Amino acid sequence: MDAALHIPKRFKEDVEDLAKDLFYLVVETEVNQDVQLELLKDSFFKISEGLQCGICDTKWSQFKVGLKTLRSILRLDAEAAFNNDPAAKSVREVYLAYPGFYAITMYRISHVLWDLDIPVLPRMISEYAHSVTGTDIHPGAEIGNSFFIDHATGVVIGETAVIHNNVTIYQGVTLGGIKVEKALKGIKRHPTIMDNVTIYANATILGGDVVIGKNSTIGANVWITQSIPEDSIVTYKSDIRISKKEKE
Repeated sequence: MDAALHIPKRFKEDVEDLAKDLFYLVVETEVNQDVQLELLKDSFFKISEGLQCGICDTKWSQFKVGLKTLRSILRLDAEAAFNNDPAAKSVREVYLAYPGFYAITMYRISHVLWDLDIPVLPRMISEYAHSVTGTDIHPGAEIGNSFFIDHATGVVIGETAVIHNNVTIYQGVTLGGIKVEKALKGIKRHPTIMDNVTIYANATILGGDVVIGKNSTIGANVWITQSIPEDSIVTYKSDIRISKKEKE
């Protein structure tokens, strides 16, 4: 191991504890947020020292401002889940029991850190959420309002994916790149999903030039590597046949 690499004991657990605290913070009222932020400041700076990234007071202030914008955005995400899922009995249930909502919350927190160019920490928070929910959202992705992930498990959203408003996706969906090469760093590799799109289970959409047009429905199990016009329905036709057993 590189002699310069030093990871403090239980460092990953400290980051996970911070992520858990931030989840409760971002859904609180502004007054309570201010109180909780003061309590978390020391932990935040301690973690920054462990990352050897020297976060300054200015970035801490910018992070606080960014976190305070999330409460209203997350309310729209929770309402999207409640309005789209007949199994949801209340918005409160979405906040407390929906893994997709938890994954989105962790993404939005990590995205604030990503936009501040704070290294490693946004990835650690997103990977914590991945381990808890089975949903892998890169903090660099751009995701609009009223986003709903149903069931959550197995969803992958890549670094340069762009998702607009009122998008619903189901379990097993991948928004990925066609190929993985280090030379592609900084290049858009993942698709763009326009407004009011629904993507059903296990659909795979690959490529930085791929755009799914607004108001489209992408059916389960499809594999897409080209753009889809708006107002489209894309389905996969299987060859399943059902017949009766012959009686002996």
